[in-house]
Amino acid sequence: MMPSWLRLLMVLFLATLLVACGSDDDDNDTEDDGPGTEQPGDDDDTDDDDDSDDDQNTTPSSVSLSLIGRYATGQFDESAAEITAFHAGSQRAFVVNAQAGAVDVLDLSDPASPTKAGTIETTEIEEGSVVNSVAVHGDLIAIAVQAPVKTDTGYVALHNAESLELITLVEVGAQPDMVTFTPDGEYVLAANEGEPSDDYSVDPEGSVSILTITDLDDIQVRTAGFQSFNERQAELKAEGVRIFGPNASVAQDLEPEYITVSEDSGLAFVSLQENNALARIDLASATVTDVFPLGYRESGLEDLTYGGSRAFDASDDDGEINIQNWPGVWGTYHPDAIASYSAGGQTYVVTANEGDARAWSEDTQEYWDGDTTKGFVEEIRVKHLVHADGFERRVGDDMPAHLAAMASGALLNPETFGYCGATAGDPGDCREDENLGRLNVTWTQGYRVDDAGEPVMFNAQGIEDPEGDRLMYDRLYAFGTRDFAIWNAEGELVWESRDGFEQYIASDDCMAGSERDIPCADYFNSGHDDGDDFDSRSDAKGPEPEGVSIGHIGEKVFAFINLERMGGIMVYDVTDPADAQFVDYYNSRDNWVDNPEENLEAAGDLGPEGSTFISAEDSPSGEPLLIVGNEVSGTTAVYRINLEFEE
Repeated sequence: MMPSWLRLLMVLFLATLLVACGSDDDDNDTEDDGPGTEQPGDDDDTDDDDDSDDDQNTTPSSVSLSLIGRYATGQFDESAAEITAFHAGSQRAFVVNAQAGAVDVLDLSDPASPTKAGTIETTEIEEGSVVNSVAVHGDLIAIAVQAPVKTDTGYVALHNAESLELITLVEVGAQPDMVTFTPDGEYVLAANEGEPSDDYSVDPEGSVSILTITDLDDIQVRTAGFQSFNERQAELKAEGVRIFGPNASVAQDLEPEYITVSEDSGLAFVSLQENNALARIDLASATVTDVFPLGYRESGLEDLTYGGSRAFDASDDDGEINIQNWPGVWGTYHPDAIASYSAGGQTYVVTANEGDARAWSEDTQEYWDGDTTKGFVEEIRVKHLVHADGFERRVGDDMPAHLAAMASGALLNPETFGYCGATAGDPGDCREDENLGRLNVTWTQGYRVDDAGEPVMFNAQGIEDPEGDRLMYDRLYAFGTRDFAIWNAEGELVWESRDGFEQYIASDDCMAGSERDIPCADYFNSGHDDGDDFDSRSDAKGPEPEGVSIGHIGEKVFAFINLERMGGIMVYDVTDPADAQFVDYYNSRDNWVDNPEENLEAAGDLGPEGSTFISAEDSPSGEPLLIVGNEVSGTTAVYRINLEFEE
């Protein structure tokens, strides 16, 4: 027979087990009771946290932008907010303030209310120096600093992202225009644009400086230059690389603008904007291995589906939206900012195809009077390029000296431009404002040349004549393609948005303003520095895509393209590089009527230039963000990236 004390001990033990089991059942019951019944410390709270993390990591079906915060410098059209970067550790943004010659440090711990937390100045480096770019990796900040005389040697300054203290200063090439880190943090790269002096008396070589920063006490600098291509000038020009600076070698003429690096940190790609090309650099050997000509795109042609044709609006003086095909007019991609990502194990480069003309000494009257030693300007309106009376009528006004020195006039090939009235000796209605007359083009290419590359001359009647003094333009080349494009690592075009930007802005679907309540079409192709400025940029580069950044959200990749003139951010799903999809357009300019200089606070955001994607993991709010520097309004905008999921 079991002793009574042992029976009592067993009863107590079983009771304890029942209480424990009952407690587990209660927790399970609470889960089934629905919301509002959980208690602090319950397992449900932990489960909710896990679900929240899962939601953040879920791939959205789409995304959209909304404005949540803004920091304003109060400076109009002074480039007081340009390139942006973000340091997750301190939750601070770094914004190039070229007007102040500094980097503004913004506290983004509350992204709805950014505040200025400090300034990084470069006056201690050299009085009058200019800040062009900023980048962050880990706890390091890299700043591209241009010398007071832009053709002199520039610098890369490395700072501590927490203390902001200068760690070291490194000399690089002339006019470092952009700086970036490789993804592995081993290198800092600087694009040394090397623009000439205004009179072209000094023309530095373009290059990319590669700083090895694994030991900050012993930084090694190597230069990836273009001297090895000097003997290949004729070959490069024949392939389509634009090399046309006065008396310039290839190395002098190529001007690195922007850099992006492959995810494995092995290759860098560099936009050569004015040259309409991309360069590829092997970082291990610090060698430029290739220069890829990007080619040109003719207006019109075959694919006329929405967002797929190559049409554009060519006039700012016709009082209407007139997106149409212009055969014989070719766009030059001329990419400004570029970004890259990996898909299917391959690297792809995304380009914002802004367009840019070389224009030096525009304010020097001696140049316009005919002195070719005083500058160089390649841009001209079609109506001033092709006129039956020739160039003399514009000399001293806006006739480029180099063009006037080459010929006395120019004609349009009637076989190409007959559709707008061109005949052998007269451009006809092609030069009228409602047609091509207002369009800005380059005079440096498109005219007929012989096998040696010399111009074939014609007489005033449009007949080929060795004694003639007229050029014959078979093509006209406009600046930029008003879109963005995706290229593979061999410089081959994979996809482009074509006329999608202008078509969407002109459509009833497009609504501008931070509340999306202003019809975009009412301000189609507006400028960024005036009030009601409908259609004012159609003769130039349209909406003018300038900046691009890439964001990875779940298993998708999104491209954010900044439209400098019209303003706003175009968002595309580029997960499949060969089939990118439009996702959203958001423009946080709110006042389109008043001149912004007179009412800057009400204007909103004007002239977006640089942008930075912040992942949910790094974000102070736990959701993905996009910060954008707006150079005309002097504002830094903080956008929330809203994730949308299919039901």
